[in-house]
Amino acid sequence: MPFIYARTIRFQDTDAAGVVYFANLLPMCHEAYEESLSAVGIQLQAFFGSNAVAIPIVHASVDFFQPMFCGDRQLIHFTPQRLDNHKFEIAYEILKQGSDRLVAKAITRHVCIDPASRTRQELPAIMIQWLHHWQATGA
Repeated sequence: MPFIYARTIRFQDTDAAGVVYFANLLPMCHEAYEESLSAVGIQLQAFFGSNAVAIPIVHASVDFFQPMFCGDRQLIHFTPQRLDNHKFEIAYEILKQGSDRLVAKAITRHVCIDPASRTRQELPAIMIQWLHHWQATGA
């Protein structure tokens, strides 16, 4: 089942034209990612502070379809997909709450590495469990 994160667009998210600044959508998606980790019991401080594993974003893209304004309520739907033993991708759909109008889509691709050597390593069991929990049925 996909994860859904509700968020209000803040003034700090917007540019001089009063719409969400393009570079600010990815941090909103990352908030949803962090919330999904917490929702399955992953302790964020331990996860992001680990010396044994790091899972950096190696690719990101965003497509905008409608403007987003300060005060708008958005629902960020996301579905992760395991790509191989080392990486996964998260597909985000950002909808305006109440209308279910798609306003943007984003993708982030993550690779698991050893923080010391910066070499790829297999995703830890806790991330495999997280993927299974939130992935689409049949994925």
